[in-house]
Amino acid sequence: METIVDRVRGILDVIADEAPIGEANGRLTDTTLAALNSLGLFGLLTPRCFGGYESGAVDALRIWEMVSEADGSTGWVLMACSFGSGVCASFLPDAGAQAIFGERIPIIGGQGAPGGIATPSGDAYRLSGAWGYGSGALHAEYVTATAHIAGHDGSRGTARTFVVPTSLVQWQGNWDVIGLRATGSVDYALDDIPMSEDFILRLEASAPLRGGGLLRTGPIGTTPFGHSAFALGIGRRILTEIAALANAEETRTSALADSGLEVFRDGYGKMEGRLRAARAFLYEVAADIDASIAKGDPIAVRQVTLIRLSLNNATTAAAEVADFAYRSGGGVALRQGPLQRCIRDMMAASQHRIASRFVLRECARELLGQAKGKVWTSAFGGSLGDPPRGVTAQA
Repeated sequence: METIVDRVRGILDVIADEAPIGEANGRLTDTTLAALNSLGLFGLLTPRCFGGYESGAVDALRIWEMVSEADGSTGWVLMACSFGSGVCASFLPDAGAQAIFGERIPIIGGQGAPGGIATPSGDAYRLSGAWGYGSGALHAEYVTATAHIAGHDGSRGTARTFVVPTSLVQWQGNWDVIGLRATGSVDYALDDIPMSEDFILRLEASAPLRGGGLLRTGPIGTTPFGHSAFALGIGRRILTEIAALANAEETRTSALADSGLEVFRDGYGKMEGRLRAARAFLYEVAADIDASIAKGDPIAVRQVTLIRLSLNNATTAAAEVADFAYRSGGGVALRQGPLQRCIRDMMAASQHRIASRFVLRECARELLGQAKGKVWTSAFGGSLGDPPRGVTAQA
């Protein structure tokens, strides 16, 4: 029986062929988007009640990884926006979810860090602010906008995430970056936009309001899986490209040949082992998550720790692969082409807060038994804090 993973393999050549055009245009091509939409891939995590796949961890990882290997920007947009659509369909109140997903699954991009103020106005809010690096924003019909609720005394209260139609967004038009150029992840702003409670994500819920699958881990657990899959896909593509260079006749004049074939083989072997080990760790964690989901068990704090640790490990491994390929590729790595693009995409991805040393230290804190009673929160890209009222930390 053909699976969704099997069907994705059928569009990978299209994605790879369109990659240079998307890179030049600063956004994915219509052909690429049509290929993704032909399989409903932006509904990968969306609940089945809205026509989505409600995918588990292993299948979602495999799809994000495959698409990222074909083209980094396409993989990034898919993982970010399938997450955006999935989390909105799963955590919005009933009225808001029905309004957005009642007829079809839209693309939802953006980012989650607080960048605005929501001022109470009767039963609603007036939302203003500015947000940077809105993943996939130029492809989206809605964006997320996290803002602090303004107090009557001018203080900033709890942060809440709103879901806003892009027709109300002011695009900043500043997507000038070293990598991931085709993602269209521009900055955006909102100016005194009326928003109701129906369009506030209930991310404090201990489980999705509807659906399940990978989103049973919550946004704090799901997001790292997408970034990990991206890193592994890019890392694999880089090793494929540098291996092709090593076997080409013109390699004789490259830095690869100048450094000595045995030296190159030594480095290549180390990078293969490093990337494969990172992948094995990630998929081990994913299989454990899928087993918990299948049994209906709650996702434990330790499981989320391992999700986030495997992300840091995968990102570090892929960054090491990119550095090795750049130093081995000589002039070929400098010129426009798949190898250069993949190296730049990985450099861009490695800057993300979610894969930072801060999060690595938080993982170590929990593994050392120094965070008893704490749960993972969204603060600062992922930190350990006190659980919401009524929620007990699972060891």
